[in-house]
Amino acid sequence: MNRLEHRIPPPFVFIAAGALMWLLAGMGAPLPFAAAWRLPLGLALIVLGAAAIGLGFAAFRRAHTTIDPVHIDSASALVIGGIFRHTRNPMYVGFTLGLLGWAFLLDSAWALAGPLTFVLFIRRFQIAPEERAMEARFGAAYLDYKKAVRRWV
Repeated sequence: MNRLEHRIPPPFVFIAAGALMWLLAGMGAPLPFAAAWRLPLGLALIVLGAAAIGLGFAAFRRAHTTIDPVHIDSASALVIGGIFRHTRNPMYVGFTLGLLGWAFLLDSAWALAGPLTFVLFIRRFQIAPEERAMEARFGAAYLDYKKAVRRWV
């Protein structure tokens, strides 16, 4: 199973989860929310997710470090400012929020399997190895950051 670590870029996992959600959407019960709330709530979650991704990306660019989660060993800076003061993984939070928004737009309880699948996969095959690499690269500074800021929110 370790061979899956850092092999599939998270945007591809996000797209696969979204496609899975679309396939599952017609199979189950609708979500227990009034139609008038589903569209604005779904869109708000997608916009919030996109903002988290954008803020994380911008923080990496300002720090002149890699954004490539497949090659985390090439990170040249520990980014702890901006949105990274609130979550260690703003892009993954953003992808998850986007998938939750997509589930609302699909109006499907089964579609909620998408965000769950994304979180479980990313946590095991992306975040865990990233954290090992960051700890090896930045040592005590990363451990202190890890104690101070939650993984998700």
